[in-house]
Amino acid sequence: MLSKKLKSMRDYFSKAEIALWCISVALIVVSFFVFDREKYLTLVASLVGVTSLIFNAKGNPFGQFLMVIFSIMYGIISYTFSYYGEMITYLGMTAPMAVFALVSWLRNPYNGNKAEVKVNRLKLKEILFMILLTIIVTFIFYYTLAVFHTANLIPSTISVTTSFLAVYLTFRRSAFYALGYAANDVVLIILWILAALSDVSYLSVVICFIMFLVNDIYGFINWSKMQKRQEANNIMMDDMVKY
Repeated sequence: MLSKKLKSMRDYFSKAEIALWCISVALIVVSFFVFDREKYLTLVASLVGVTSLIFNAKGNPFGQFLMVIFSIMYGIISYTFSYYGEMITYLGMTAPMAVFALVSWLRNPYNGNKAEVKVNRLKLKEILFMILLTIIVTFIFYYTLAVFHTANLIPSTISVTTSFLAVYLTFRRSAFYALGYAANDVVLIILWILAALSDVSYLSVVICFIMFLVNDIYGFINWSKMQKRQEANNIMMDDMVKY
């Protein structure tokens, strides 16, 4: 039974995707035992997070389920270093939005394939609405985080901005969701480097988000391919209906 499941997983993921996941896991585990060796929640959260990204890159709703779990764990980790912006963002925004995204992805499978979501193109009107909403969210969070004396306030606020864009685009099934997360990864790498200056164990978190960045870049590439394939198939089906 187990061998059949492993075979189906090998067939589902390409060799490049399996290699990317294995390298990500290996680097995360090695960096944990080199720099940390104590905060096992960080290790588990990192492994859950990187696994969610490889499923998300395939447009599989299971990735969003894992993202909910990761968001809760990461919120707790952020609290330990007084990164209240990260804590509030992930527990109050990313986790709930991941739930909404999960529902959205489940309701919009591509041609009935529950393992692949239907990619969506945002119209100009919605893009403008998203930008306006992002500006409002950024201002609200900036003053909220200032009240809580959040460490590294400006980078934390930028993290909120990029996180909101990422979760909104994920919910709306846009291929650009991955670029939103990639931008957020860059901010988080900077944030946790600053944290590592005080506690070297947080270097394991830095390595984690570097691998997240690589996975999110791959996610954008794969979703772009998915979008082209789906749209080409839709045109072909429309032509067949006409004739």
